[in-house]
Amino acid sequence: MPSALVFFNELSDVPSKAQRELLTLASRFDQSTLAVASEVSQDAQNILANYGLSKLLVAPSQGDVFVDHALSVLEAAVKQSATEVVLVANDNFNREVAARLAVRLDGAVVTDAIDVATDLVVTKDELAGSYSAQAQSTGGTLFVSVKPNSIEDDPQSSGQQLEVQTLEIQSPTTAQVRVVATEAKAVSDRPKLTEARVVVAGGRGVNGDFGPVEDLADALAGAVGASRAATDAGWITHDAQIGQTGVTVSPQLFISAGISGAIQQKAGMQTSKCIVAINKDVDAPVFEIADFGIVGDLSKVLPQAAEEIRRRQA
Repeated sequence: MPSALVFFNELSDVPSKAQRELLTLASRFDQSTLAVASEVSQDAQNILANYGLSKLLVAPSQGDVFVDHALSVLEAAVKQSATEVVLVANDNFNREVAARLAVRLDGAVVTDAIDVATDLVVTKDELAGSYSAQAQSTGGTLFVSVKPNSIEDDPQSSGQQLEVQTLEIQSPTTAQVRVVATEAKAVSDRPKLTEARVVVAGGRGVNGDFGPVEDLADALAGAVGASRAATDAGWITHDAQIGQTGVTVSPQLFISAGISGAIQQKAGMQTSKCIVAINKDVDAPVFEIADFGIVGDLSKVLPQAAEEIRRRQA
């Protein structure tokens, strides 16, 4: 059976939901190794030990570099572990790292995957989730970016000893890109948009007021998303944008409020397990892909839904 390598650019004391899903997927294989391009705390190591990892390779960065360090770490980890498949997150940063390494090492890359079998057959979404396709590499190391909410987090072992090694890397003498400034984002209790099991998204129909959208999301312990029309209007930050030019989400429940459902927006949420659409326009395209549709004023529907949910939770 092939071996698997999981790559994280950074790791907090508690691995994120998407990271734990990747570790669960890697545990299917004969051996699984984790490479991290940053420090790994003892608390994090204690959690990682529950996923049957054969080895943890750590290579903290020595400076404020952008992608060069991640490339060096992953390349060294692939060569040391002689792995057949590399699993990474399905975000822009990790897709770029995977693609560049696949070219450098004469491998293959598959993005937007929802499953990887032990025979290295990759299942993925195509055409904004309209089709499911299977792909298999014809040679070289296979790099796969896996969509969040595709694998159920399921630690198997109970705190076995984790072998930790410092990974020796050859860093470039001159970084091509260097971080010159950072700005901390506002802390939120809501889950990360791309990893949330529930997403409530608002569009042009909210008319500048995301209060009802946020209130329903909080009642469901979900994340808040938006259409491009809402972010372009300045009603919410652009990191909440879902769609062809934003992020792609695949939650268990997606609630669309005041969004028409143009093809660009569908591309970012069409693979959601259950879609509930709320719109005053009975002919809105979003109703074509919705599992449940409500023709009504979102400013009235959303508060009623949030109130009923809290009543049942009490």
